[in-house]
Amino acid sequence: MQVMIEKEAEDFLESEGFNVAERKICKSLPETLKAAMKFSYPIVMKVVSRKILHKSDVGGVALDIKSNNELKEEFRRMSRLNGFEGVMIQHYIEGVYVLLGLKKDQSFGHVVVVGAGGIYTELFKDVSFRVCPITRHDAQDMLKETNFYKVLKGARGKHYVTEPIIEALVKMSHLAKKHPEIKELDINPMIIDSRKGKIVDARIILE
Repeated sequence: MQVMIEKEAEDFLESEGFNVAERKICKSLPETLKAAMKFSYPIVMKVVSRKILHKSDVGGVALDIKSNNELKEEFRRMSRLNGFEGVMIQHYIEGVYVLLGLKKDQSFGHVVVVGAGGIYTELFKDVSFRVCPITRHDAQDMLKETNFYKVLKGARGKHYVTEPIIEALVKMSHLAKKHPEIKELDINPMIIDSRKGKIVDARIILE
């Protein structure tokens, strides 16, 4: 079994035509400050480590960093985490968090998953499944089967685009045939706003 950590997984997805947020791996504080100036605040910082699979659980994610002082503080804190190898810098993107997944099931083969992402993934377990490959119609039906769909379609007066989710689901379903060695692919989250969707975190496990 081989685990592709976030940067590797996101590079792979980008090469397969998925819309991934711009990112930069930094090994030192000066390099991180330089990257932050290029990206412009606010930014997101995440720890990079092969030993840390669930970054949020150990304080390995800092959102909405707005200044050099905040960045320095967060870098120093993360550098003390066990297994620290560096940090990843990304733009801070606001919107709704979506979970997308591809998993190899012993009975059905590869299945795609969609549902509420971010901190709500484990809390609500609001997901829908389909056996690969799927069509656009299948992807639309998957979304409509979730309670999360109500948020996308206008809860609290805000509307979010669903096209990036549908497109990503269909692409993921075809990845299973192209790359049968994929045991598990987790995108959590893709962030959706009123115009677009960007993948900001991913992990892939290969057989």
